[in-house]
Amino acid sequence: MLLRTILAATAAATVLLVPATAAHAENTTTAATTVATDTGSTAEATTAGAAGANPVIVVGGLIGISIAYEPIAARLRADGYRVSIYQLPNLGFGDIRESARALSSYVDHVRATTGAAKVDLVTHSEGGLVSRWYVKFLGGADKVDRYVSLGSPQQGTYVANIINFLGLGSCAGIVACQQMSIGSGFLTDLNAGDDTPGAVRWTTVRTWQDELVRPVDNAVLADGATNVLVQAWCPLRIVGHLGLVLDGTTYTIVRQALAGVAIRPNCFAV
Repeated sequence: MLLRTILAATAAATVLLVPATAAHAENTTTAATTVATDTGSTAEATTAGAAGANPVIVVGGLIGISIAYEPIAARLRADGYRVSIYQLPNLGFGDIRESARALSSYVDHVRATTGAAKVDLVTHSEGGLVSRWYVKFLGGADKVDRYVSLGSPQQGTYVANIINFLGLGSCAGIVACQQMSIGSGFLTDLNAGDDTPGAVRWTTVRTWQDELVRPVDNAVLADGATNVLVQAWCPLRIVGHLGLVLDGTTYTIVRQALAGVAIRPNCFAV
């Protein structure tokens, strides 16, 4: 019986969940950001000296692998941003609302350390839901300037529901998985009313090849958010769920969203 429970939990985690890492805020030097267009041409966009812009917190997803978010963090640092990576408590297995409370404390720590009034959040998978709960219900609307989500199941994912169908119980007892199931009470509360509260500038990024957020359009937000489908610009670009934090084209979208310029992905970025 114990073996069956362990196998069920392992299968659920393997099917649904995503890596995250932790790090501390780092200062970097000022740099000009090059904004790439969908044709591959570039234009210099001096992003107000990125080191003088808001600190960026990369909010990871579920099940942490220590280096999972270093590639995107390294790109941001190279562009002059002050970047830290936030790992969800208990690897994100627990209540997303509790993870949001922990994120609130972390944001305050980053603001105090850097002296910044606001931060920008670049979030992946479950991290997007954690961040939205923080903004919507825990005072984050006054402390976050820009929110960018990469493959976050804003309206839930059938993958979580399928785990129940396969006989693994209610997400093998994983609370966050239960909350990401389509129709969950958590998502009902999160998506009630305005999707994009406050003066936060909201951007979502999704990909047709996302194997964990199904249907793919469940990764979008309403109420004025900028929703970007990678393949709407770059039809031949293949990007999976984890690939959203590794892919060069996706990074050009993130960089443009943080810079506040028009979204024109570079389809040939590596």
